[in-house]
Amino acid sequence: MKPLPPAWIAAGLLFAGATVWINYEVKVKIQSEDKSGTVREMGQIKVGQPAPDFSAQDLSNRTVNLADYRGQKVVLVDFWATWCGPCKMAMPGLQSVLDDFKARGVEVLSINQGESAAQAGGYIKSKAYGFHVLLDPDSAIGASYGVTGIPTLVAVDKEGVVRWIKIGYSPDDAPLRRMLEKLVKK
Repeated sequence: MKPLPPAWIAAGLLFAGATVWINYEVKVKIQSEDKSGTVREMGQIKVGQPAPDFSAQDLSNRTVNLADYRGQKVVLVDFWATWCGPCKMAMPGLQSVLDDFKARGVEVLSINQGESAAQAGGYIKSKAYGFHVLLDPDSAIGASYGVTGIPTLVAVDKEGVVRWIKIGYSPDDAPLRRMLEKLVKK
């Protein structure tokens, strides 16, 4: 039996380190702030401050800009990936929220992190989700928002201001629904 090349050992250690770091960020650091995963700030974004604008391609290869929703809709910006189990667990609840609030001016921009249109689109289509899926192939949008763990959900009001940030999955969507009730009445 041949010993593993150093590159494989280094890759394994890097993967293990990243896994520990992500678990720390999502399970320890976030839960110490709020058991539901909601936080007041994440990276450079803060509740009450303008959301960073972005442009991204959707699954139909159209460019979507966050600024286009300003003055018109409340936007839930959802960062996710197909390999992320908690992201998949969060999606049925997010679809339910979209079903209940879409007619009242809420849009979900579901930003896939680092995957191809075929991967993201195939998953969304197989589950018949109605999210507007955008692609962030190099995770630059996620980085500009300070995303360190997924799923991450950011609520942006009609004026383009961050009103809510949640990192991680929780089956309880009541806090999100209460917050949206307030935002759609403005």
